[in-house]
Amino acid sequence: MASTAQVELHPVTVRRDPARRLIQLVVGLLLFGTSMAMMSRSLLGLNPWDVLHEGLMHRTGLTFGTVTVVTAVTVLLLWIPLRQRPGIGTIANVVLIAVSVDVVRLLLPVQEHLATQIPLLLGGIVLNGFATALYVGARLGPGPRDGLFTGLTARTGLSVRLVRTLIEVCVLATGWLLGGTAGLGTILFAVSIGPLTQLFLPWVVWRPRS
Repeated sequence: MASTAQVELHPVTVRRDPARRLIQLVVGLLLFGTSMAMMSRSLLGLNPWDVLHEGLMHRTGLTFGTVTVVTAVTVLLLWIPLRQRPGIGTIANVVLIAVSVDVVRLLLPVQEHLATQIPLLLGGIVLNGFATALYVGARLGPGPRDGLFTGLTARTGLSVRLVRTLIEVCVLATGWLLGGTAGLGTILFAVSIGPLTQLFLPWVVWRPRS
């Protein structure tokens, strides 16, 4: 199995192997929204963007999913000066994640005991890594937030690591000030999501047939 250093991830037209790749994209995005809901119901901390989403949810009274849509559209507007182009995966990212996170949050009760909070948090983080690998591996266009950091990297010449870290820190700080939940889960997500995505990606990335 190839390592992620050898995995090609640039977008490929949907006309190539559309059935397999569209199914993979949809499943990945639905699972991504599910993982977000699991982490939010664990009450042990969220990933930086979801800290922002939760903070905005508390301030506006909108549902979690609706806030993710508003945030995603706002981020997409920032693509214009960066000359980023959305793909089918970008639009699907906005819609499907918002729907799935709201549905799962509706079905999954808030957990208040560590015996259920910890497994829910850990399961959410692992599922997020797998879901990220699935939808990114479909190679149908980046999500709004992914495109923001890649666009800024291309325009500024700074490293991906630096740009992404600065964005995540700013998003986390803003979300925390708005009342979002930052905790153990936030730290655990930050240190594990990269390695988890790297672990799963070579197994699910779409490759053209020889």
